[in-house]
Amino acid sequence: MPQNADTPADRLREWRRRRGFTQEQLAEQAGLSLAVVKKLERGGAGRLETYHALARALRVRTSQLFDAQPPHTKRHDDSGNLALMGFRRALVPPVTAGGRRLDTVEPDLDLAQMARTATSLNGAYHRDDYATVAELLPHLASSAQLAVDHYTGEAEHSRALRLRSDVLQQAGRYLTQVRVYDLAHLALRDARRDSMSAGDVLGAGSAVSLQAWTLIREGRLDEAERLTVASAEEIEPRISQATTEALGVWGKLWLKGSAAAARNNRPEVAREMLRMARTAGAAMGNRSSKRYKCGSFAASSVVIQAAENYAVTNQPRRVLGLAERMRNVQAATTNTGHRHQLDIAWAHLQLRETAEAEAVLAGLHSGARDWLRHQRMARDTFHGILRGSRQRVSKRQRELAKFFDV
Repeated sequence: MPQNADTPADRLREWRRRRGFTQEQLAEQAGLSLAVVKKLERGGAGRLETYHALARALRVRTSQLFDAQPPHTKRHDDSGNLALMGFRRALVPPVTAGGRRLDTVEPDLDLAQMARTATSLNGAYHRDDYATVAELLPHLASSAQLAVDHYTGEAEHSRALRLRSDVLQQAGRYLTQVRVYDLAHLALRDARRDSMSAGDVLGAGSAVSLQAWTLIREGRLDEAERLTVASAEEIEPRISQATTEALGVWGKLWLKGSAAAARNNRPEVAREMLRMARTAGAAMGNRSSKRYKCGSFAASSVVIQAAENYAVTNQPRRVLGLAERMRNVQAATTNTGHRHQLDIAWAHLQLRETAEAEAVLAGLHSGARDWLRHQRMARDTFHGILRGSRQRVSKRQRELAKFFDV
């Protein structure tokens, strides 16, 4: 790293000078406007995708260009606290000096019923019913905690721990999706702990896979890479004897590592991690893993991740080439399929096929609104569609503009 580069602006400026670029040349190489480069070098805020484009142009890891801004440099308010009150009460409840929780929920000690509720909420999440998840999941998390406490020292304690890990992984997954990363990390940390306490190593691997996704969303790419590699090595199965679930969790860790490496401008590392995931997919054949909340894994998951990596590295024709291979193949989970559709929309936009890009977004708007509203890539793609449109704004575009608040 260049010396005396303490802020993202300093780092960008120093790396640009080291590579011999003017601001205009760097903007051209990165596919950005000159105004964006100037803004960032003056200390303005930038998106992770912007820093990734700059990293490619400068031939450095994305993480070498940015770091978190000190929290005191921005104004913060309490506008999101009320909406998250249920999750905060469930995940970080007040505890007395003696260690006693002050929960206000009535304990539900029927583990079988709680497991059925957890299964129902998992279905709601994948049906894009985030309202139901947000309403019921905090109470279930509190009940699961009380059940673990109640069954301490009894035969059902291990079962209660596994259930709480499952519920906390659902909470971490949902909170990451809606970009509440601090609570997501708390939930996933405790989920990993519960799985290990119950002797469920694969459950712990699942929680780590979700944590890696949270880290990627935060831009903590180096950490996500290291975490997934170390964890995959810890739980690596004997391929010839491995269960579907063991292969699925192991493969999912390599997929998350590949996603982090691709965003960190390390394409060769990303490809090697995909090769490891492909090994898991090949061993599974036509089967798929579905038990753990890190998401189902199948051979098709590797192809979809490869397409996502091509999108990250600005190779739209390759994205569409892989999409053609996946035309008649169902994604392992609905969210994976939705994300793949976003990559397809982006690729069409890069090739100036705005009608095709808009059609893909309209399909997601029709079938996955709760998921779509939390995807910055979707909003950015729609902005590009509007900029590239040479006709009057259509009714469908007005509906999308209202949805994306643009």
